[in-house]
Amino acid sequence: MLEVKNVTRLFGPKAAVDHISFSVETAGFVGIIGRSGAGKSTFLRMMNRLTEASSGEILFGGRDVLALKGAQARAWQSDCAMIFQQFNLVPRMDVASNVLHGILNRRSTLTTMFNLWPRADILKALEILDRLGIAEQAPKRAEALSGGQQQRVAIARALMQDPRVILADEPIASLDPMNAQVVMDTLKRINVEDGRMVIANLHTLDTARRYCDRVIGMRDGRIVFDGTPEQLSTQVARDIYGADASFNEAATSTAIPTDRRADDAYAESLMA
Repeated sequence: MLEVKNVTRLFGPKAAVDHISFSVETAGFVGIIGRSGAGKSTFLRMMNRLTEASSGEILFGGRDVLALKGAQARAWQSDCAMIFQQFNLVPRMDVASNVLHGILNRRSTLTTMFNLWPRADILKALEILDRLGIAEQAPKRAEALSGGQQQRVAIARALMQDPRVILADEPIASLDPMNAQVVMDTLKRINVEDGRMVIANLHTLDTARRYCDRVIGMRDGRIVFDGTPEQLSTQVARDIYGADASFNEAATSTAIPTDRRADDAYAESLMA
């Protein structure tokens, strides 16, 4: 279904993404992990066509989405919805209108300017909000909601597009643990119930283990791990996040192998 072939993005002489390749056969939940600057966000932005690739191909259903132009590229962005760390909502606009903006590129400029929407679209937006447990927030301004609620509004906006793929760029990085769990549970439910592929950049190994069917680890723009959550061993964590000479040797030999939470602490300390 999805084939990534030698995709590269150069910023001057530096490769932010360096000839990465992988394929996804089914509509699973794929997590991409790695330190800040590993190339995770750049890759998602290339897949969504927010950033142009320097070279390579991303094939979805046999079609190279990196080669699409104009209306075809915009149609792909509807098929491949993006969720951002900072929600990207219009703060002073009500929640329902923010969700309806998921189909902005299908509406005329005039109707959008006056916030005029067909009844069927409004009902669909409310139905999606109800599914995500925030229908009562529909008339409120987005800025009045908690961070977790705002991220669910962003997910609802993505679902309004009826996408085949959902890309989530650090969707829980700015949330507290409780709201982070709600958002991740929501994404997982959409993946399972709707059969939509979800590709998410994630901050911790624990989150990747809990929610993902497959995990890809990136370091310095390259893929250094591609496997199942169960294969995320201590050595794999070192390969992804790098070894720190100042890291306590005793912890390396005892705590990390026996307690996976130590893996997360190690990774997070390197990412700080």
